[in-house]
Amino acid sequence: MFKFGYVAVLGKPNAGKSTLINRLVGEKVAIVSDKPQTTRDNILGVLTTKEFQLAFVDTPGIHKSGTFLDKYMMKNVRTAKASADVVLYLIDSSKPFDKQEIEHIDKMRADGLDVIVAKSKCDKTAKNEFVCDVEFSSVTGEGLDKLINKILERLTPSKTKNFLFDEDEFTDKPLKYFVAEFIRESALFYLNKEIPHGIAVDIIEFNDKPSETFIQADIVCSKESHKGIIIGKGGEMLKKIGMKARLSCEQFLGKKVTLKLFVKVEKDWHNKPSKLSTLGYN
Repeated sequence: MFKFGYVAVLGKPNAGKSTLINRLVGEKVAIVSDKPQTTRDNILGVLTTKEFQLAFVDTPGIHKSGTFLDKYMMKNVRTAKASADVVLYLIDSSKPFDKQEIEHIDKMRADGLDVIVAKSKCDKTAKNEFVCDVEFSSVTGEGLDKLINKILERLTPSKTKNFLFDEDEFTDKPLKYFVAEFIRESALFYLNKEIPHGIAVDIIEFNDKPSETFIQADIVCSKESHKGIIIGKGGEMLKKIGMKARLSCEQFLGKKVTLKLFVKVEKDWHNKPSKLSTLGYN
């Protein structure tokens, strides 16, 4: 019997949501960083087999809202929960236990949501003893089959194969979205912990040809002092960010990429709804 379901993947920042979905889908649909709140959008990753199709929704890490961008991110979490057949809540086993997470899980269940609690990063030294429904490691693959089975147990079987997505479709995001995210991921990799929260990427030109893609983009930052850091002495930092981003784009697109990056200051952009809309956060 065939099964289909939407699975909203929730948890605190850096719980391993994006890494899990990338591993399950077999494609890089979400950027990964050790910086908290890397994911800003709900990102769909589709896993299809002959027996089932699961549409995983990667969500921003749960945190208190402050700026308009924060509120946009938390709205995405609420939307994902409301439309999901199953909620998969990840608890990072490598970090001390947080009692607020239990309150959040209990509230979701009280609201009638079907919640599976999974302990991520079981390949690392455990720092909390909270008992979960399943444990797994996205790095080693340990426990992933059990995790999938737990999800499938919660879904109603269908007599026909109702694929909502094509069998070779693994996400619903356009190419320009991934290009912007790869640039942001590269910036997250090289910059310190303060600056990444104040940057976004605006794709100015995206000319996709059969043999080559030309991309021009602005890295938008909120402070003049950040602009100098992003560019670096003699432009070295921006060059490093661009080289790493270009390689990610070439690997994803499967062709040569010419990437031109510029840095633009937009003071307090994350608190301006019109600017957020321009950047795709709406």
